[in-house]
Amino acid sequence: MVDFLLKNLSFDPVVSLGFIAFLALLIALPISFWSAAGSSDSSKARFLVVISNLFLTSQLILRWWQSGHFPISNLYESLCFLTWGCTLTQLLLERAWRSPIVSAVATPISLLSIGFASFVLPENLQSSSPLVPALRSSWLVMHVSVIMSSYAALLIGSILSLGVFLVDGKKQFNIRNSSFGSGSFRQSSELYIDERNENLNSIKPVEFTNAEQLDSLSYRSITAGFLLLTVGLISGAVWANEAWGSWWSWDPKETWALICWLVYAAYLHTRLTRGWQGKKPALLAIAGFFIIIICYIGVNLLGVGLHSYGWFFDA
Repeated sequence: MVDFLLKNLSFDPVVSLGFIAFLALLIALPISFWSAAGSSDSSKARFLVVISNLFLTSQLILRWWQSGHFPISNLYESLCFLTWGCTLTQLLLERAWRSPIVSAVATPISLLSIGFASFVLPENLQSSSPLVPALRSSWLVMHVSVIMSSYAALLIGSILSLGVFLVDGKKQFNIRNSSFGSGSFRQSSELYIDERNENLNSIKPVEFTNAEQLDSLSYRSITAGFLLLTVGLISGAVWANEAWGSWWSWDPKETWALICWLVYAAYLHTRLTRGWQGKKPALLAIAGFFIIIICYIGVNLLGVGLHSYGWFFDA
């Protein structure tokens, strides 16, 4: 790792900025776990995630300036953009619920993403290259950035759903809402008889469990990600018609993106119409997590289809 740092600090500032972001997340991860285990404040881990996000922002801006086009044209750039989106989503969710659990659950996704980009991809894929003809369009920013932002929100939301199984597993999941709105957890308060006056009823304050909080944040993140994914698919269809003369060609990437959309549509449907909450919809979200991985990276391993550029086969 030290050799990697010395080598890239001398030649490629973009890769070096990504490596510094990786180091910040690497340090934040154990701090997050330590804070979550001790139920202590996670401000240090949050600060490191902010630092990582700022370095990623600088990296993307610098690559944009170097290449002359939006930095999301190959797998390395899209992974860095995905990490930026994941860290930003994490920080926004932590504003809603300042708990070290959010950082402990969400940070590994960002760490793995930037780590994969920095250490697994070959060097020629980490460097800037001219856009392939299919990407020389004004739709590049609209479609790809929205799709990657949706992936970030969906991945963070899905991994928080996994946290529902890991946190407060023995406590009763008792939520009385219909999944509409944000922060709408309500629990019927118990009424008790006062010793002095048997007619006096009091309402006991109720604290939400960690699993309930994670379920709420997961739902919000997935809802935002689903809306972005919908916009991304529509813009992609328009772009495809402009570039290839067909709105939909059942390309492997398109097909798996549609499967991803259907899974998260089912997740929202079960919450909004069936009243599912907690572990049942969390299973759908976890399934969606793996489908995104297949759609984003797994399909590219095949090296086929209209979206197969930017992988090892082109190295």
